[in-house]
Amino acid sequence: MSEASHPFPATIAAPVDHELVIKKSRFLTRVVPVTAPEHADEVIAEVKKRYWDARHNCSAQVTGLRGDRARSSDDGEPSGTAGMPMLEVLRRRELTDVVAVVTRYFGGIKLGAGGLVRAYSTAVSEALDTASLVDRMLLSQATLAVSHADAGRFENLLRMWTAEHGAVLEDTVYSAEATFEVWAPGEALPALAADVAAASGGSVAALATGAERVIDVPR
Repeated sequence: MSEASHPFPATIAAPVDHELVIKKSRFLTRVVPVTAPEHADEVIAEVKKRYWDARHNCSAQVTGLRGDRARSSDDGEPSGTAGMPMLEVLRRRELTDVVAVVTRYFGGIKLGAGGLVRAYSTAVSEALDTASLVDRMLLSQATLAVSHADAGRFENLLRMWTAEHGAVLEDTVYSAEATFEVWAPGEALPALAADVAAASGGSVAALATGAERVIDVPR
């Protein structure tokens, strides 16, 4: 199966925080987008420093373009009751380059193994419900050049087109002409060429360069 037909895991656009209280125990969740395992470890260390007086700061992380690196920690909770359930939520949501840390302040009532599994998984799940997602897509490049006088009109056209087609418009380059760079799903490039031709009466062409790269596209 080619990369173009194999979807990549998504990630989140920005950190999210959430609080859950179960039988007087407080579960403070922080989920952060990260670039590498080392970055995830830094986030975990920051949370542990902030909540130094908490009994547990459990964590789960998934990194890599295809989500092929994963780690979790129960941080003193019974084995398998915190880190792995948290990791399973990240896997089930098909996310990568993300770390989740759940800080628990014990409320004096034991939850039992099953209760802990449900609490930690729910804490991460509810936090992710508030997150904005970013899709990772293999996109193809097309460029088009127009006169400076037509730049504003074509920029508006391309912004609307990319928003409707899961594509990305890069910054315009101004020299003798205004050059636009669009990254779009390969199957959408013929539609881009047709729409540009229609808008310009055939005087402007959107040219596919053959270049491809994986790009983050807000969902």
